[in-house]
Amino acid sequence: MKIGYCLTGSFCTFRKSIESLKALVEAGWEVTPIMSENAYSTDTRFGDAKDIQDELINITGNSIIHTIKAAEPIGPKKMFDVLCVAPCTGNTLAKLANGITDTSATMAVKSHIRNARPVVIGVSTNDALGAAAKNIGTLMNYKNYYFVPLGMDDCINKPKSMVCDFTKIKHTIELAAQGKEVVQKII
Repeated sequence: MKIGYCLTGSFCTFRKSIESLKALVEAGWEVTPIMSENAYSTDTRFGDAKDIQDELINITGNSIIHTIKAAEPIGPKKMFDVLCVAPCTGNTLAKLANGITDTSATMAVKSHIRNARPVVIGVSTNDALGAAAKNIGTLMNYKNYYFVPLGMDDCINKPKSMVCDFTKIKHTIELAAQGKEVVQKII
């Protein structure tokens, strides 16, 4: 499969996301990294932007799509079988739910989904059970959006925060490619 793998600005989850991206490459899939402009250019306490860029290029063997102009041809050229956004921030969720296309990440999704191709969302936001909840619900009701299983990451200190299970990204992509949702058994 050809996968577009987009990272947005939940910098604290980049390590887990990159490990999931590695698993896709190790499965023999062709993966093209995509980064929102902020994810691409911001140095944080979780890593320098250039180091993360170099790591993504080394893992995938592909250059990073990081501008709106570069993301626009994704749909017309049918570049990917599945597009994955992980981590997907509350900001990106809001933009996707409301049709706002002002970053490379949102353009990648808009361009890809125009062909009724699957988009996998790996949520990572401190307000998933707050302001972002309505946007998650909206996207869950849209056709061709598939969510990586998610849960609360720190219910005591961050009672509205949720993050996806990055180890389930590959499985979610496999199912999304078949038009199927992940079914999680809850105890």
